[in-house]
Amino acid sequence: MRGAVGELVIRAPMPGMTRGFWGDNDGRYEATYWSRFPGTWVHGDWASVDEDGFWYIHGRSDDTLKIAGKRVGPAEVESAAVSHPAVLEAAAIGVPHEIKGEVVVLLCVLHRGVADDAALRADIGATVAAQLGKPLKPQVVAITPVLPKTRSGKVMRRAIRAAWLHLDPGDLSSLDDPATLDTIRAIAAQGASA
Repeated sequence: MRGAVGELVIRAPMPGMTRGFWGDNDGRYEATYWSRFPGTWVHGDWASVDEDGFWYIHGRSDDTLKIAGKRVGPAEVESAAVSHPAVLEAAAIGVPHEIKGEVVVLLCVLHRGVADDAALRADIGATVAAQLGKPLKPQVVAITPVLPKTRSGKVMRRAIRAAWLHLDPGDLSSLDDPATLDTIRAIAAQGASA
């Protein structure tokens, strides 16, 4: 359906597609890309097609948050957040919650000249809830000056989540500026709510 976000799949192989992984004797390629839906290649991305036929990739489908039994991709939450006129970019992570399983923590970078305050954070949270439903409203909306990214500009949600929860972030060799994680840790320590 045009305008709806769904799983990116290909029903028939195309000439340029790889036939497997080098040295893959265990069938990992087929298990990874061809086993979920028989005869269908599943890339692992959310995608949509607009009314003009343009395709958009919305993020990894295997990077899914499960909030009170509802599944949502971080990219969907981030897309809802950046639809707010004050938000330049956003990163959504799931953090453990004893009742819901996980809750959304949303970190936002504001457009230049926009001042952070509790009312703005509440409004951003309300914007997400209006688009995705009240159960998916972020538990926390926090404002940060910059998001941790790789040198190629990809937001490192894994590192953000680890910093927020004060866990070992693992390999950070591709992180452009490690100091951004200190900022996330400081924001988490202060706490912020929507």
